[in-house]
Amino acid sequence: MILTKGNVDCNPIDVGYIEKRLDVLNNHFQRLIDDGEIQCATYCLSRKGKIFAHSGIGKKSFRKDDDTPVQPDSIQWIASITKVITAVAIMKLVEDGMTRLDIPVGEILDQFNTPPYNGVTIFQLLTHTSGMHSDGGCFDNKYQTNYWSMIENAYKLCEPDKKNEFDWLTAALGTIGNGFRVKPDTEWAYCSFGFVILGAIIEKLTGMSSHKYIEENICKPLGMKDTIFDCTPEKAKRFIITDEDAEKFLNDTINGTYEPQWIGEILKIPSTGGGLNGTACDLIRFANMTLSGGTLDGVRILGRKAMEKMTTFAIHNIPNYCWGAKDKDRGFGIGFDMRNGPAFTFSPNTYNHEGSGACSMYIDPQEDFAAAWFVPFAKEGWWSRALFNVQNIIWSGII
Repeated sequence: MILTKGNVDCNPIDVGYIEKRLDVLNNHFQRLIDDGEIQCATYCLSRKGKIFAHSGIGKKSFRKDDDTPVQPDSIQWIASITKVITAVAIMKLVEDGMTRLDIPVGEILDQFNTPPYNGVTIFQLLTHTSGMHSDGGCFDNKYQTNYWSMIENAYKLCEPDKKNEFDWLTAALGTIGNGFRVKPDTEWAYCSFGFVILGAIIEKLTGMSSHKYIEENICKPLGMKDTIFDCTPEKAKRFIITDEDAEKFLNDTINGTYEPQWIGEILKIPSTGGGLNGTACDLIRFANMTLSGGTLDGVRILGRKAMEKMTTFAIHNIPNYCWGAKDKDRGFGIGFDMRNGPAFTFSPNTYNHEGSGACSMYIDPQEDFAAAWFVPFAKEGWWSRALFNVQNIIWSGII
């Protein structure tokens, strides 16, 4: 086992945690590496605001001939965990009186100020209940509308002298039919593009890039020094290298030769649905901010009542059929996943989010406990042993 330990604030027993359970966790990660499900793992655990475990297991690169150990503070794409940070940004605007969650999006973005979109609210985007088309793969439908394809196709057809005036949001909403999968408020359906729209709302209300707003008002004040949207040459050297495409991107970034290829980058569309990169340790700082009522180390990010609102069940009796689920009532807060059930051993009021990177962040206020881990998949698929099983192992050490 290639095990590298990082900095901690205390010993596990000091915060009521059985140290031997960390051996079980490390062995589980190694088993997943040996089985070819994940490339490596990094994790950070804290209780009562103190980090007691911080480690990296396995190799930093996917290359078989590169044995460079992954570091506890190696950087990775945090994917959809970005959404909870975007949600905090929206709640900051609510606290500042610049908007409310019940406000129709059309009152802020003109593109939504027309039927059928004029009834969609900020709250519905935050809770995945807007009725807009969900992410690809959520349902078995090869003809499903893809907002990014709509944007890319429209941009290709745009005359060269008109490209500077191109409206990506209008292009995305120009879907076949009425632009919805179902009526709003009738179903929970995971829609990452809804959080892209939230990024556009941030930009409209603040007059600045949503990326800059989030970094300047959340990440930097919290000391999340490695949590960024745009990779820098220096940070690229610390990234986990998962495949040839990632390797090329990182090398190009380091060498200053990277050129945007994806339509979202070319048009500078907000990556607020899944564009942040970071470390497990940074996510723990964010998690502990939420556990402390919106303030960490004397730095206020959000008020206590706004944080309570975000981490309380926000929708009720809304079914979920994504990825074959048959949930009659999908537990969800404001941006946070709050599902529970027989698969999990955390407290009933725990909130969390996962990222397809793959990574997880779980926050248990009853135990004043937070865990974040990165498990980049080594092959196609979605490996529950690296996510759900890990949660159960980690929580098993709480005394």
